[in-house]
Amino acid sequence: MKLSTRGRYGVRAMLELAMHGGKGPIPLRELASRQEISAKYLEQLLIPLKGAGLVKSVRGARGGYLLAKPSDQISLYDIVRSLEGPLAPVECVQDPNYCDRVGGCTVHLVWGEMGAMLVDFLSNLTLADMVRRQKEKDRVCQPEVAQAAS
Repeated sequence: MKLSTRGRYGVRAMLELAMHGGKGPIPLRELASRQEISAKYLEQLLIPLKGAGLVKSVRGARGGYLLAKPSDQISLYDIVRSLEGPLAPVECVQDPNYCDRVGGCTVHLVWGEMGAMLVDFLSNLTLADMVRRQKEKDRVCQPEVAQAAS
């Protein structure tokens, strides 16, 4: 199973918004620049994220985008599902009517378990967790900068 750029870039953009939390909205162009994503493409990703209630936009000179709720209340599953749709690894897991063999198919059961594990993993990982991971990574990768900021 492979996430498309929609899912990958969407998670990156949401992490950027979470890292910026409490400092007001980030203008679209700045958000795009920070994540090296085309502003036009990023804007298309923000539409379903806004529709899912994960981000909100602020108009005006100091406008931009920010998280619609606290980062500890937004899971990676919320983000990926809003951008990618259902995360079933194969069609028959999402729609049992897709295949006549579903009832007696052991492989179908395995794909279903795999899909459930993926949903569980992403559901239990929040943006707040990702912010902590990013800060730890930054601290480890740039110890001199982290100590100077303390």
